[in-house]
Amino acid sequence: MRRGTNLLAVGGFNQAVVLDLIRRAPDGLSRVELARASGLSPQTIGNVVRRLLDDEVVLETGKQVNGRGKPRTILRLDPRGGYAIGVHLDPALISFVLTDLDGAVVARRIHRTPVAVSPTQVLDAIERAIESLLAEAAESLAVPRERVLGVGIAAPGPIDRERGVVDDPPLLRGWSEVPLRDDLARRLGMPVVLEKDVTAAAAAELWGQTGHDGDDFAFFYYGSGVGLGIVLDHAVVRGASANPGDIGHTIVRDSTEGGVPCECGRTGCLGEQTSPLRLVRRAAGAGAGAGAGGGGGVGAGVGAGAGAGVGAGAPSADVDDPRALFDAFGALADRAEAGEPVAVALIEALGADIATALVRFADLLDVDRIVCGGPFWEPVERLLLDRVERAVRTSPALVTPHPVRIVSSAAGADVTAVGAACQVLDALYSPRPANLLLAAQA
Repeated sequence: MRRGTNLLAVGGFNQAVVLDLIRRAPDGLSRVELARASGLSPQTIGNVVRRLLDDEVVLETGKQVNGRGKPRTILRLDPRGGYAIGVHLDPALISFVLTDLDGAVVARRIHRTPVAVSPTQVLDAIERAIESLLAEAAESLAVPRERVLGVGIAAPGPIDRERGVVDDPPLLRGWSEVPLRDDLARRLGMPVVLEKDVTAAAAAELWGQTGHDGDDFAFFYYGSGVGLGIVLDHAVVRGASANPGDIGHTIVRDSTEGGVPCECGRTGCLGEQTSPLRLVRRAAGAGAGAGAGGGGGVGAGVGAGAGAGVGAGAPSADVDDPRALFDAFGALADRAEAGEPVAVALIEALGADIATALVRFADLLDVDRIVCGGPFWEPVERLLLDRVERAVRTSPALVTPHPVRIVSSAAGADVTAVGAACQVLDALYSPRPANLLLAAQA
């Protein structure tokens, strides 16, 4: 838990400490409780709370009687005190959410990512979608533009977070040294922050936690690739360059166990073993679905199912187009749930590989909870969550002295976009001890 300070020079930090304490207390806190929890003097607490009330960020919500003393006024976060837009840029889809100050989604949109176009054209599409979302929020939800604090963008890595640049992410061809943050900020006239997708996903879970349940956990991200977000001591771990969590080359099988070759030259890497593209291709090649419905199985899903989904303009039936891959992978999961042998075997192997990796991460990080999410997790969650949790719990390689829970993201399919929005809220309202050092050096 962050502690405050009574030094005059760090009022902004103190305000963030107090707001974070209020946000994490669903039943609210009194000024006395805030002083006790933060280490701040009653006078400092009074000044900070007054500013938060003036900014309409917190509310006074009734009295609490404790013994014979004066009733205490309870303070709670006002979710309508601010809003943020989150954007998840994926090679297949671009997701947009508008969240309130509590991180709850109040509006959402999904668009297909333009294929074979320049980054400028993608930025044009993002700008149009955000402006449309803002107009809709102002008209139907009475959310004025001035209450929107900024935009968070979650993008595939590698990114340069300091410069706000996206540099050659997989499956986004031509995205070399793209100044995504500054270009979008100039277009919209509001602050924009850039974050790596897996880090944003972890931040979404962190923002929604109360008490100490969110102090230490890992987020297993399953998208077109895999990644690991890490939260320790209630803070997202970003590493030296804000590009942590590249776990794709963690070996989970050797060649005798069915490990497949990876482009790195080794065999059985997690990213290749769990690749949705590889699984869909293997299912189609093995004829999954041939005996169920006259060819209407996974192979057919690559084509016929590919045109379904959100947005206009059906993608190509070729699963090398990542937009078609989402639908084909969902068809594979459906076939596995129906008991189709090839699909069942592929999904079971997927679960085993994920479980093997999660055991290693739990041992390495000493976390007691691993959250699973991402665009490709949702189609297989119903098939894999219990299986993976059981495999982790019973693994002889698990050496932590405590149980490890495996759970799905509470934010669902919106988790990465919500995490991007939470980066805006976090940058403005969460206490950062590093800011004290910067202030002292100024």
